[in-house]
Amino acid sequence: MGKIDFNKREILRHVGDFSQILGFKDYTLNGGKSQGVRAIDVKNGSGLEFTVLADRAMDIAWLSYKGCNLSYISKTGIVSPVYYNEVGTHFFRSFSAGFLTTCGLLNVGSPGIENGEQLGLHGRISNTPSEAVSYDMEWIEGIPTLRVKGKMREAKVFGENVTLNREMITKGGENKIKIRDTVENNGFRNEPIMLLYHFNLGYPLLDENAYLEIPSIKVTPRDAEAEKGIGHYDVLQGPTHGYSEQVFYHDVKAKNNGKTSVALINEKLALAVAIHFNKNELFNLTQWKQMGEGEYVLGIEPCNCFVEGKEDSKNKGVLEYLKPGEIRTFEVEIEIVDGINEIQRIKNDITEI
Repeated sequence: MGKIDFNKREILRHVGDFSQILGFKDYTLNGGKSQGVRAIDVKNGSGLEFTVLADRAMDIAWLSYKGCNLSYISKTGIVSPVYYNEVGTHFFRSFSAGFLTTCGLLNVGSPGIENGEQLGLHGRISNTPSEAVSYDMEWIEGIPTLRVKGKMREAKVFGENVTLNREMITKGGENKIKIRDTVENNGFRNEPIMLLYHFNLGYPLLDENAYLEIPSIKVTPRDAEAEKGIGHYDVLQGPTHGYSEQVFYHDVKAKNNGKTSVALINEKLALAVAIHFNKNELFNLTQWKQMGEGEYVLGIEPCNCFVEGKEDSKNKGVLEYLKPGEIRTFEVEIEIVDGINEIQRIKNDITEI
């Protein structure tokens, strides 16, 4: 794929409409359980293309780069939130995965019951349709900047009133997606805030040639099954019959400003995906290693909690709260790393953290 000169007037010399090169496609999915889900395709003209599901918390379903898939879509396919059942682990019947499933805002991980109310696996937010959805392209200092925005509300009469405002930005000539989330407590009591970015990487980026580059200080297995794989948590394998998921918690190194990174690298494809986040915002990195047949995915999950549920985080003293009127910001950046030289750069960057 040849490089495009992102000069506005020069592009207009070659096309009748910018959508030939970059822009948005807004449409509705049809058929099966995806019926009625609003989707927005975004392409930035540099080979980066992704689909935002407006009816699923502005999460990302498909992500590809120069035609190579980077995401994982589960056997459920895309599921409309009308089928969501929060009881117990029924979340899995709506867990499309995609490149990003947002988990929270009042519970992450194991289901439970609090004051007689069900707290479903990974919370409600990923099955919440967005309000005030918008998208636009603006030329800033000669560079096309594409933005997608939406707001999700988690509210209940006599209960919480919390909103998540999401903005995604990608620019022409860059292989990056910046996610900026603001969570606001619009109520008049303290509310817990649990947030996990469930990034799901899949085949063909994920295969037996891939490996994880991560600046871990300490790696803690979640359970006895993960304990079996603690010595090779960063090494991937092909789809394995009868594989049981392994989950690890990483305490990662960070720079003085809190910034840190992790990457899934496939040198055979000369391609990698790096995820950059701030440890001051998201103190824990959860790794979901699932090498099963048909369920072949690596989860990289920056979060401000653990995945045993609200009560567990409360008992461990890590459950965070938003005061009435408080707003908190979380920023995560996805970077597609193209070529062996760029892979070496990102490895060096992570090693030097």
